[in-house]
Amino acid sequence: MLGLIVLGFFWVPYDTEAMQGSVKLNAPSLAHIFGTDQFGRDVFSRVLSGAGSTLAIAGGTILIGGGIGILIGAVTGYFGGWLDEGLMRINDVLAAFPSVLLALVIISIWGSGKYKVMLALGIAFIPSFARIVRGEFMRCREEDYVTSARLIGVSTPRILFVHILPNILPALLSSLTIGFNNAVIQEAGMSYLGIGVQPPDASLGRMLSESQTYLASGPWCAVFPGLFLVLLILGVGMLGEGILDRFGGGR
Repeated sequence: MLGLIVLGFFWVPYDTEAMQGSVKLNAPSLAHIFGTDQFGRDVFSRVLSGAGSTLAIAGGTILIGGGIGILIGAVTGYFGGWLDEGLMRINDVLAAFPSVLLALVIISIWGSGKYKVMLALGIAFIPSFARIVRGEFMRCREEDYVTSARLIGVSTPRILFVHILPNILPALLSSLTIGFNNAVIQEAGMSYLGIGVQPPDASLGRMLSESQTYLASGPWCAVFPGLFLVLLILGVGMLGEGILDRFGGGR
């Protein structure tokens, strides 16, 4: 799946926006292995391009939400006190809203588009990552290796990110995998509603929305984008489980 998506960044068989009325809603064939849509556009090319957009948005979401969430969780979990109370109350306010609803509010203010969706989902995902990392840092800060590091004068940033962070990787990898899949689903859902990725950029969610009118005459227009979306989520989930079993001792 990742190989196909990376391929789509550099090469697709046809122009994703090229319309050909003579081949509209053609069934899968050697010329168009996923068939063509209602405008005669190659579905395989659009699936590759749309999956690339989905992957980029989900990856950016994890970088923004995970990066900021890990930093907040590490600081609050290690230091505690008033800093923990203040930041966690703000975190609770954000977490009170479903992430997709919070993202919709942000998009309604800033407008739609690939990068705005990425930023909105990233902000919406910060509370969940911060809470998970905070709990793990609170658990680890009293461990013997952390106490020993303090006694020998190791700096706080080094304790946080060199001593503690590697020891919470199993839980962190699991949450990052789940977060990635949630970002894929939510991006597809917002694009399906028309408030996510906008034309001319292709999107799996938008392809599903546009093809629902043609389920009887061209079911391949919905089947292949939907199947690609399901396999991407399944593949990332299985990859996360494999990494967790390999490095987390099956935790």
